[in-house]
Amino acid sequence: MAEQETHEAVTIKINDNGPFLVRGPVRLLDADGNQHDLSSRKSVALCRCGASTTKPFCDGTHSKLGFQAAERAVREAEFGQ
Repeated sequence: MAEQETHEAVTIKINDNGPFLVRGPVRLLDADGNQHDLSSRKSVALCRCGASTTKPFCDGTHSKLGFQAAERAVREAEFGQ
């Protein structure tokens, strides 16, 4: 069966000291090219702290560790695009 095209917007919200919250139709591939089936989810939280036991997904461990992200989103002009 061929993949269906969709025009639904994908958004990624960067939560301070927390996960990336991804909303919309995305394909998530791991380093080996294996695809995670996310079709049943409207959104997914991706780990940034590195300590999740359900990587690449967030399991809330960042709150127990007091994780503090060093970075925030920058505007396009700030990274030269």
